[in-house]
Amino acid sequence: MKHHTQLALAAIASTVIGFSSLAAAAVSSADAEKLKTTLTPFGAEKAGNKEGTIPAWTGGYTTPIPGFKNGGKRGDPFAAEKPLFSITSKNMAQYADKLSDGSKALLQKFPETYRLDVYPTHRTAAAPQWVYDNTFKNATQVQLVETPFGPRPKGPLGGMPFPIPKTGEEVIWNHLVSWRGEAFHLDFQSILVTAAGQKVPTTDGMMDMDNTYYNKTADAPRDDPYYTVRLINAGPPIRAGEAIVGRINSVGDDQAWVYLTGQRRVRKLPNPCCDTPSPSSAGVMSFDDIDVFAGRIDRFDWKIIGKKEIYIPYNDNKFLQPDKSDDVLLARHLNPDHVRWELHRVWVVEATLKAGQRHQAAKSVYYIDEDTWGAVLGDRWDANGQLWKSNWQMRMVMPDVPATGGVTFGFYDLLSGVYFVNNFITGKAEQMKVMPHLPPSIFTPEGLIGESTR
Repeated sequence: MKHHTQLALAAIASTVIGFSSLAAAAVSSADAEKLKTTLTPFGAEKAGNKEGTIPAWTGGYTTPIPGFKNGGKRGDPFAAEKPLFSITSKNMAQYADKLSDGSKALLQKFPETYRLDVYPTHRTAAAPQWVYDNTFKNATQVQLVETPFGPRPKGPLGGMPFPIPKTGEEVIWNHLVSWRGEAFHLDFQSILVTAAGQKVPTTDGMMDMDNTYYNKTADAPRDDPYYTVRLINAGPPIRAGEAIVGRINSVGDDQAWVYLTGQRRVRKLPNPCCDTPSPSSAGVMSFDDIDVFAGRIDRFDWKIIGKKEIYIPYNDNKFLQPDKSDDVLLARHLNPDHVRWELHRVWVVEATLKAGQRHQAAKSVYYIDEDTWGAVLGDRWDANGQLWKSNWQMRMVMPDVPATGGVTFGFYDLLSGVYFVNNFITGKAEQMKVMPHLPPSIFTPEGLIGESTR
């Protein structure tokens, strides 16, 4: 069986090698030089805005946070700052041009309790020099090519594949491989809050993630897979002992396996993709709800709407400070007291379902931070044209990596009234522990069998 699987993967790889280029995605050497002058090493506008409300990027935030120990609570480097102002249902019209549709909908849905506390903007994004060097090389070398699983970047090094993007597909690929470190360990919860305000834990366990796309070998493209992940549940009791591993591959042949305690065996998931419910969340979240959007992009047509300034959750170490999850999770939404919003420039990308394809979201709009390429907000409409979901992700300042990376994410279901929080590390004794690259063997079905406990 293993031999046949290897042959099948080799056949896919040989097919993919010859795919036609979608466009001349690589930029000229002259344009690439802008990454060393007017653009940041990741391709954002280095200058601030003319109003002075967005400052210039000067290298990011790399100052160690006092008292921080790897794996422990990350302090808030901006704890002394007060909000500049708050956006509520009463004054939202004044700021409408800088709000996502989802933010507007939440302000209208919960007019008495929901608000955006807006703080001074800090452009904290940073990465190691070798990631910047790889990004510069990618700018003139990487092209988007068509594969049996949709458009993929051909031959990138461990950096942004398209720092000067021309298409929506290129922007979303930057998000999919955005920098947040080489590997890390999380102790986390996943919690569904019902429309009645009841908090229902769906997962309480640990996760190991290895961003194998990022390796320090600058002279050769990274090997498959792009990243690997393993989750092992300690609770709730009905799910204790369950586990899942996933391998996200460059050719699109994503694979995942689950261990189900009732069956006492490891099974391969038939379709770890798209709007398929994810077992890691007890089916509450789809696979491509992860990190605002994840997975294959071939079901949609992607279009750059433009770049604009909007208020987004950012530098949200404030979110990590409470000792109890109940301090953060209110009955209808996250506690605004613990969410920091800032004005940033984002790429706005629209995804429209292709003719003949199936997905619960007929249209989506994603807001992708220009400094990190991480998606911070996403709005999804259903087949009836109703604004259905508002997805979000917190960006944390991690100068030890260095990075401003996404950790906790989730969504509001604007139709049913429920909301979901995943990778929730607030209140955990060990939060996000930065690791060296992890052994590939733990991200295999065989490794999953070894971890199975009941």
